[in-house]
Amino acid sequence: MQYEYTAIPEKDVPRASNPIFQHLLDTYASETSKVVTVWQQFSPEDMAFKPAERSYTVAEVMKHQLLSERRFFAEFIGLPGEPEAAALLPPELTPAAFCKRNEELCCPRLAKMANQAELWWLEVVPFFDVHRQRIWVFWRRVLHTAHHRTQLSVYLRLMGKPVPPSYGPTADVTWTGADPTRNVHAAERK
Repeated sequence: MQYEYTAIPEKDVPRASNPIFQHLLDTYASETSKVVTVWQQFSPEDMAFKPAERSYTVAEVMKHQLLSERRFFAEFIGLPGEPEAAALLPPELTPAAFCKRNEELCCPRLAKMANQAELWWLEVVPFFDVHRQRIWVFWRRVLHTAHHRTQLSVYLRLMGKPVPPSYGPTADVTWTGADPTRNVHAAERK
């Protein structure tokens, strides 16, 4: 994959104390980079945009990402040292400030997760009204993040702005060697 910007380069992702959990750190760093890449497409003037009356604005989705991610890591996953909720939002509610703040919050989490042992990841913890393994809660966080990144990607399309690649080329961005599966022939490859 070729991305124009990477918020957390591969070389900056810490090594997990147990290599079997390295994919968690790699995925979290990659998803953070993808979120930042989408957020960078918005201008300060776009922050009040919402496609329908009951939808969140761009700014509200960005706020929700920072706030809900903190809650997942502090309350549900139990990662130590999460900042107080009041300190999460950037002083300026601009796309650039949200991008910077997201990176600032994610990097320390990577270091803390890298030091966790297998038993910590497999421990059952409360998650809303159910109990699940911590690793399961982590993957729910990743899916939640992908959901909101996709939501803002749709906003970009509706606004006539380019949509950056997440897992492959888009209608706006492609590269030599990109091979999207858009037909039956491509799907039949082994």
